[in-house]
Order: sequence, then structure tokens, then C-alpha cells
Amino acid sequence: GSVLVSMGKTRVLCVATVEESVPRFLKGKGSGWLTSEYSLLPGSTQTRSQREASRGKQGGRTMEIQRLIGRSLRSVVDLTRLGERTIWIDCDVLQADGGTRTASITGAFAALGLALRKLQAEKSLPGGIPLTDTVAAVSVGVVDGVPVLDLDYREDSTAFVDMNVVMTGRNEFVEIQGTAEEKPFGMDCLQEMLALAQSGIQQLLKQMDDDVFGGRLGELVTPAGE
Repeated sequence: GSVLVSMGKTRVLCVATVEESVPRFLKGKGSGWLTSEYSLLPGSTQTRSQREASRGKQGGRTMEIQRLIGRSLRSVVDLTRLGERTIWIDCDVLQADGGTRTASITGAFAALGLALRKLQAEKSLPGGIPLTDTVAAVSVGVVDGVPVLDLDYREDSTAFVDMNVVMTGRNEFVEIQGTAEEKPFGMDCLQEMLALAQSGIQQLLKQMDDDVFGGRLGELVTPAGE
């Protein structure tokens, strides 16, 4: 499954690829695995960034983001129903204007859903599609005293508070990353930003359902324990 996700000027190509094998630590255990890779194309930023492959190693930011993408998706996948196969999620940023990690998570989930739907059509998932919920992510912050949803680069660089929120379709948190600049922020500010993020994530999931899954995304989900 592949998706091109656009949030403002940020554009990320997200691809889910199925491999009929698992890492060594899972062999013979009947469970699958999901992992991710993330990269910024050299021309995606205002000033060209060097390819990490040419430097011979990944940067700390890249490793942090791809671990976040993997954690976010695994939180809504029952790996025991996936069978002994690995799903690779590749997120390549074509254009960066803030919020690349949150756009990657949202696009990656859409690509994952398409890949799992194809496996089901091929009758390769006897236990059904192993999604237990939907998931998406968005950035929120406070800029000039005003709460802002989906910050662009300019807003992010001047924000008093900057936060990335990952939530499921049932409004459960997967990850909250929040940072204050210059001075701390209070509980009221935190709750206001989380409410704004929740609203934005529900909008993203609704648009994803309409644009990618034709209003049938809910059919791919079986809540845990059912």
C-alpha cells in the first residue's frame, strides 16, 4: 500500500511492504512484526540536506522518528494475527515544512491499512485483518499566545509550546511529546492543546476514511478481545 500525504506544504510518501519472514527473535513463534524507516530527501528542506547514506550512518533524529512511527502503528496491530511476516513502513519526506513525523504516522497508517486489505483479499489473513483501532498524529502548539493546530516550520520555530500527539480513533493516547520554550506551561494549557489535537486527529481519520478507504475504514478494525 502506498499513500502520498500532504499537510500544508509538508508532503510525505508512505509505503507499506509485506515480507514473508520475521526477525530472528520471532522465528517459530507464530507472530509477525512491523517496523519503519524514515528519511528526508536532500531537496525537501530549504537548504539541501546531505543524504544520511552518504555519511555512512543515521542521525539521532531519524532513528527517533522511525522508532516513533513503528511504535505508533504497532499499538493498533495484533501481531499474533499477522502470521510470521514483517511489514516494512517506509516514509520519505518529499517536502518539509514542519510536522513531518506526525504526517508520516498518519500516512503510514493509511498505507498499512491498504496493505492489510490486499492481504485479506488474497486470503492470506485467516484470522482477519489484525487492526485493533485506527491511529493518526498531529502537532499542536502555542504561537503568540494562541493555540495552533498542525504547525508549519515558521510557527514551530516561534512557538512557546510545541507538542506532537498520537491518538487512536477511540481517543486513546499512544504518545505525547511536549516541550516548552523560555518558560513552563500549566495544566490548563496542556488540556487545551490535547483537546485541539484530539479534534484534529478525528478530522484526519475522517478524511482518511473518505479519501482512501471510501468510508469503509471501520470494516478493517476488530477491537482487541473481540
